[in-house]
Amino acid sequence: QVQLAESGGGLVQAGGSLRLSCTVSGGIVSRYAMAWYRQAPGRQREVVATLSTATGTTYAESVKGRFTVARDNAKNMVTLQMNNLKPEDTAVYYCTLRGSNVWGPGTQVTVSS
Repeated sequence: QVQLAESGGGLVQAGGSLRLSCTVSGGIVSRYAMAWYRQAPGRQREVVATLSTATGTTYAESVKGRFTVARDNAKNMVTLQMNNLKPEDTAVYYCTLRGSNVWGPGTQVTVSS
């Protein structure tokens, strides 16, 4: 059974950077289409970035040019590099296998102004 675990969240000032990791266990990350989502308080969960061999990478308009999603096959993980963070990026960030109900528990990202 595939399990996901996010890490790397924290508190950062606006303009700063964080790198989130999603470690995959019970499966091989190179076989999956992956996605990062986020959910801010009082808001619906929204997609941030997707990654697949077939379609490459996609990003929400709000993070284009600032966030980069990548796959690390050697470490069996997916990463999300977040630069030039803004207060509106504050949310719990989740990784998931696209098209599945497999989600990690999430990691909190808080950006102060």
